[in-house]
Amino acid sequence: MMKGIFEGIRAYSGVFRLMSELKLWKYFFIPVIISVITASIIGLSAWGLSDNIGNFIAQIWPWDWGKEGFSTFSSFIGAIFIMAIGFILYKHIIMALSAPFMSPVSEKIEAHLLGVKDHSHRNTSSREQLWRGIRLNVRNLAKELLISLPILILKFIPVVNIFSTVLLFLVQAYYAGFGNMDYTLERHFKYRESIDFVRRHRGVAIGNGIVFMLFLFIPVIGIIIVLPLSVTASSLKTVELISKEQQTLQTKVV
Repeated sequence: MMKGIFEGIRAYSGVFRLMSELKLWKYFFIPVIISVITASIIGLSAWGLSDNIGNFIAQIWPWDWGKEGFSTFSSFIGAIFIMAIGFILYKHIIMALSAPFMSPVSEKIEAHLLGVKDHSHRNTSSREQLWRGIRLNVRNLAKELLISLPILILKFIPVVNIFSTVLLFLVQAYYAGFGNMDYTLERHFKYRESIDFVRRHRGVAIGNGIVFMLFLFIPVIGIIIVLPLSVTASSLKTVELISKEQQTLQTKVV
């Protein structure tokens, strides 16, 4: 898996050059708007809710001694909780709504890499791409929340909360990479087949998602460039993985 993670990260090298060469920036205009609006709504909601959650958590401390310290700690935990949930919601919303705009980007990258203009893979309409994006991201959102909520509870345990932060970051990275890979996979595989493909290459998904998540920590610029760069990097690597699997299958048949 570690090899796959490094490959997913390494795929980001040269994406700026490729995007300029293929003139892909124009395809990201609407997704960037979606990203900025979604991030703004979630950010404002998180700002208002973090204190409320912190105060709610602080109520479980029944004693007067140490109450102020526990309240401060509770506010910190509340902020982390809101931030984690905010990141989860943000990435699934923008990935689902951006599907009709990202699929053509992935297709152009694939045609460039393979030198094939007329493809023979699945033809899907913008409506179908949007529906698949929504379906996949709702599925991933439910699974990610199911995994993340117990991890967030571990943050109340000293020392353990350090490891839970890393684990939570990797879980979010996996599902971010998952969504980015599907922009390419939707042309080649059906819904269930795509899920199986990402499971076979979960390291690559995590690697792509790690850089995706790190971009989100860059104020303003991060939410603007995160989707263009991560989708381009993911498309490069996913096309390569699909080609390798097809060659392996053909070799076995021969």
